[in-house]
This record gives sequence, structure tokens and C-alpha cells, in this order.
Amino acid sequence: MAAWVEGRVAGKRHWTQSLFSLQVDAPEVTFVAGQFGRLALPAPAGQKDPMLGRPYSFVNPPHRQPHEFYFIVLPNGPLTPRLAALNVGDPVWLGPRANGFFSISEVPTADVLWCLATGTGIGPYLSMLRSDDPWLKFERVVLVHAVRTAEELTYHDAIAEIGGSRSGAFSFVSFVSREPHPGSLEGRIPAAIADGRLEARTGIALSPENSHAMLCGNPAMVEDTQKLLATRGMRRHRRKEPGHVTVETYW
Repeated sequence: MAAWVEGRVAGKRHWTQSLFSLQVDAPEVTFVAGQFGRLALPAPAGQKDPMLGRPYSFVNPPHRQPHEFYFIVLPNGPLTPRLAALNVGDPVWLGPRANGFFSISEVPTADVLWCLATGTGIGPYLSMLRSDDPWLKFERVVLVHAVRTAEELTYHDAIAEIGGSRSGAFSFVSFVSREPHPGSLEGRIPAAIADGRLEARTGIALSPENSHAMLCGNPAMVEDTQKLLATRGMRRHRRKEPGHVTVETYW
């Protein structure tokens, strides 16, 4: 198997100065919703490896092309500024195999699936929730997206599409921590669980009796939310030890 598959840029979008989405035509690369691929470009001269690659979660559902990836552009990073500078038709390379176990098939059945994300951690959920898998396994799904400023609340069309096709089964809650924003909760996800605001907004209990929580985002959110859910009797899920919380650290 080849080390890399050559694809072509099909589209791109600058959401903010630092948030960016890249669409790539590479239909031979397949994946399970929630998995990540590797995007790569030729390495600068003098590097040991010929290609410079990094992992990014697929945002598109598996049945749709082109592939899409959502990431933060790091001004001094070795790869993301180069990816953001690509134009439609330019070559970009993907790893031939997707990886990761952050997927619906790895999660035990419950009444409610909570998808808790910060920043670009919303990406794998958008892939999952535009597939059939979660809707065959859970009665209700709650997507929570926490950001610092309102302009970082992205993918409005994709979220509206999910809501429109899953009416009555889907709830969306946004958080904005650094400025007031109509319709969004203030502060951080763990605090809103602790004081009951998140459950009050959705009208759904978050408990080991009815829920499974998936956490994807910055390490502080993942760690703090895990600790808080543990006080409710919700333990980390593992294949050999079924539990109530599945995590993926993702920036």
C-alpha cells in the first residue's frame, strides 16, 4: 500500500483569521465517522522524511465527497499555514488509511448521546451525526459546542441540516465564554453541568441511568468534565469495562 494518496483541493473556507476548512477530492480514502486521516504536503528541503503530515478528523460523513477537515491555522506552524494557502486544484496528500476508535460503533447503547465539544472538536461529531449510525442507536442526541467568541460558532448549515432531518431527536446547545451572545450559554461546559444549566436548557438529564457522553476538545475541558461526571457515577468507557464516557483530546 502506498504511503500517501494524492488528492486535489476541491474547496476551502476561512471561518475566522485562524479557523479554516479544507475540502479534498480523494475518493479512494475511506473511513468510519469519527475517525481521523492524515493530511500531508512535501517536506521542506533537508528534512529526513519526504512528506510532512498531521492527523485531522473527517468532518464529512463517509457517504459524501469531498473529504473535509477543520483545523486551527498556527501562524508559525510547519503545515497549517501551507494548507491554508492552497488553492482549488492544488495537490494535497492523504494517508491511505483512517484511524481512531472515537466512533459510534465503539459506544454502548443508551437513551441519550451527549456530544460535548470545544473548538474544532466539533468536527468528528458533524461526521457522525450526518450518518445514520447514532440515530439507530440512541433516542436523543445532544450536540454541545463551546467556543471563546461568537465568530467561532461555525458550521451553522451542517447543524441546521442535522436538526431539520432529525426533528424531535436532536438538540444543539452553544457556549460562548468571552462575550455575551444571544441564545448561547455563558462560561464553560463543566460549570454548566455542575450548576444544572445545561440540563435545564435541553430538558434532558445527564446521568449514568440514561446517558453516554462523548467528549472531544481541549484537554482542560475533557479532564474537568470527566471528573465532574465521575461524581455522578459516570465512568470512562473501555471495551473490557463498559462505561458512560468516551473521550478524544482534540484541538
